Amino acid sequence: MVAVPTGRFLMGSQDALSYPADGESPVRTVHVDAFWIDACTVSNAQFARFATDTGHRTSAERIGWSFVFAGLLPDDFPPTRAVAAAPWWRQVEGADWRHPDGPHSTWEDRPDHPLVHIDWDDARGYAAWAGKRLPTEAEWERAARGGLHAKVFPWGDEFEPGGRPRMNVWQGDFPDRHPTADGWYGTCPVDAYEPNGFGLHNTTGNVWEWCEDSFSPSPGRQERVAKGGSYLCHASYCRRYRVAARQGLYPDSATGNVGFRCALDMT
Repeated sequence: MVAVPTGRFLMGSQDALSYPADGESPVRTVHVDAFWIDACTVSNAQFARFATDTGHRTSAERIGWSFVFAGLLPDDFPPTRAVAAAPWWRQVEGADWRHPDGPHSTWEDRPDHPLVHIDWDDARGYAAWAGKRLPTEAEWERAARGGLHAKVFPWGDEFEPGGRPRMNVWQGDFPDRHPTADGWYGTCPVDAYEPNGFGLHNTTGNVWEWCEDSFSPSPGRQERVAKGGSYLCHASYCRRYRVAARQGLYPDSATGNVGFRCALDMT
C-alpha cells in the first residue's frame, strides 16, 4: 500500500470532456484525511489466496455466468444473449474470476492481471479478509490524481504525451478495430504502466474500480460508485478514463471489466 497525505483537492470536473449527467460537477474543494491505498488493483493471484483461505464463491460463480466482451470470445462461440444497449457484451456460461473470458480461459494464465467479474459484496468481502476496506470516492479520486491540481489524467492533461500510451484503453475504432499499440487487447498487468505521483498504478483504464459510496443521493437509486474507466473506454462513446469520471453500477453487477483496490485508515 502507499500513503496518501492529508490534504485538500478539487474534486470533479465540468470541462468539455465531462459528463454532467454523471454527477461530475460542480467542481468542489474536498478535504481528505491521510490514508493508505493499494498501489495496484487486486490481482487474480491475490484473490486466489482469499478464495482458498475462505472458500468464498463470487456472485458470478454462484449464478453460473457473467458478461464478457465479445472480442475476447473464440470465433466459433455460439450467439448468446447480448446487452441491448451495449451489444459487445455477451452472456457467457461459466465466466467468472477463475475463467475471465469464459470456460476456455483461466486466471492462472494471467495471475498479475486485475481481478474481474467481481460485484460490490465480493470486493467488500475480500477487503474485510485483508483487514482493509473499499476507498470512498473522494479518497479514490485524491489518490488517483497523484497530487496534481485539477488535471484530466493522473499524469496531466495530455491524453498520450509524446504519442506514448499511458493507460490501457481502446485504440482505433470501437468496437471493431483495436491496433493495440500499447500491447494489450483485454486487461493488462496491474502494474503495467508507470505510477502516478503518489505511487498508484493504472488508476485510469484497465478496469473500473468499486468505491464504498452510493452513486446518487436520489431516493430509490441503489447504485454504487465505480471509478477509473476500463480497457473498453474510447472517446467515441465513453470518455470515463479520467480521474474525475464516475459511473453508477448496481452492487450485484459483475462483468469482465470491473475490479477494485483497497484502502486503510492511517492510525
